[in-house]
Amino acid sequence: MKAHEIYKNADAQLISEMFQWLRKEEKELYQQAIATLAVDRKLRPIFVQKKSPADQASWLHKTLRLRTSDGVGEHLFQVYFMKGQQSMLVDFCDGMDIPHDGQGSVEGELPKELDPDKLKTTVDTLLGKNDPKLVTLYLQVFNLQTLKGWQSLRETLANDDRLTLA
Repeated sequence: MKAHEIYKNADAQLISEMFQWLRKEEKELYQQAIATLAVDRKLRPIFVQKKSPADQASWLHKTLRLRTSDGVGEHLFQVYFMKGQQSMLVDFCDGMDIPHDGQGSVEGELPKELDPDKLKTTVDTLLGKNDPKLVTLYLQVFNLQTLKGWQSLRETLANDDRLTLA
C-alpha cells in the first residue's frame, strides 16, 4: 500500500488524532505540510490555515488521499511514529532484533527479510500494548520503508484478522 492508499483506508478518527498530535507537537511541520499541499492544489495556504482545526484536519485527510500527496503523507506518518509513538517502534525493533538508537530509529540497514516467527511474536506483543488500528497503521507505514516491502509483513497484514486499518 502507498501512503495515499493508507490514508484512504485508515480509521478517520485515528488519522484525526495523528493530525491533532502533529498540530500540537510539530507545529512547524504541520503548517509546512498544509502550505505544501495547498500550493500543490493551487490554493493559497492561508485559505486552509484560516479554517478551524477540525476543518484543517478534514482537508488534510481528504488531500492526503490523493496519489500526488504520497511524499508529504509518508513524511507525516514517519514523524508521527518516530516522535509520537516511540515506544511502539522500540518494541518492534527489539522484537525483530533490528539495531536501533533506543528511540526506534534504525541504526544501519533495514533487514532484507523479516523472520515470520519473530514477526508473529512481535505483532502479538504490539497488539497487547496498543490499539490494533494504530499497530496496523504502523506496520503498513513500516512496510513502505523498502521498495516492495517485506513478503512476511505483507502476508501478516493480509492474513491476521486483528490487523485492519478501519
